[in-house]
Amino acid sequence: MTKLFIARVRGPAGDRPLVTVRAAAEGEARLFLEAAYPEDEIVAVAEPGEWVSTSETGSAAGDVREHPGVDWQSPTAGPG
Repeated sequence: MTKLFIARVRGPAGDRPLVTVRAAAEGEARLFLEAAYPEDEIVAVAEPGEWVSTSETGSAAGDVREHPGVDWQSPTAGPG
């Protein structure tokens, strides 16, 4: 079963839009991101907290998607 992760990815021109990736765990998410962005720095990977996407985030392991117009923000913790 995959979970959704959000990522902050920085390329030579600066930060990319928010990136989402489907993976079983954070380590696997980083591997998918490194494969998708071999020249870029993976700055942060986290579970999205309360963030809800208004666009498709995929469903299969390894689905990496950019969300133009959405910038990285640290995830907010859920109730707890």
